[in-house]
Amino acid sequence: MPLIQIAVEPDFTAVTAEHDALMADANRRIEDFVRRRKDAPIPAFVPSDARMSVAALATIQRDHLAPQNTFCEWGSGMGVTACLAAQLGFDACGIEIERDLVDASIDLAQDHGLNVDFVQGSFVPEGGDDLAVDSGEFETLSIGLTPGYDDLGLDADDFGVIYAYPWPGEEWAVENLFEAFAARGALLVTYRGREEIHVHRKG
Repeated sequence: MPLIQIAVEPDFTAVTAEHDALMADANRRIEDFVRRRKDAPIPAFVPSDARMSVAALATIQRDHLAPQNTFCEWGSGMGVTACLAAQLGFDACGIEIERDLVDASIDLAQDHGLNVDFVQGSFVPEGGDDLAVDSGEFETLSIGLTPGYDDLGLDADDFGVIYAYPWPGEEWAVENLFEAFAARGALLVTYRGREEIHVHRKG
């Protein structure tokens, strides 16, 4: 099914004090994490604009744009967006390849009283490697590694919303994977940097 871009205006009025507290705490944890890992940094660990993301997700919730309330963050990093999605009422989870980030995400969710599942693995579903490569491998897509879906007890087509922050040049790969594996009617929300959010529906 082709992807259809839809206009979603982020609702910043929906960003609450609870969201702000989580984002401030997450920023402190991210800064501390980067400082502790300065001699062994994680490649491509660049957080998205959390305020922009939660505002866009708030609009999706408000306008009932998603076919179901399940949410997965592909490459969830510190898990900030998945936690914010849970605060908005999504049944949220995240898939991340780096064990240290998974552990940090679990701590963040627990400390804020949020029920969010984070698992270690690749978000590229089984059989999807060919859709995520061109002339070479993309390190941030974790090609050839074990997908995380089994640990969630879910498949890629079980989510109403999938969120990702593609590395520049990898947007097409994330869209290819979503088009091939997501449920019909599901939304792909991608942060593109410079305060830009794209939302696509699988038509």
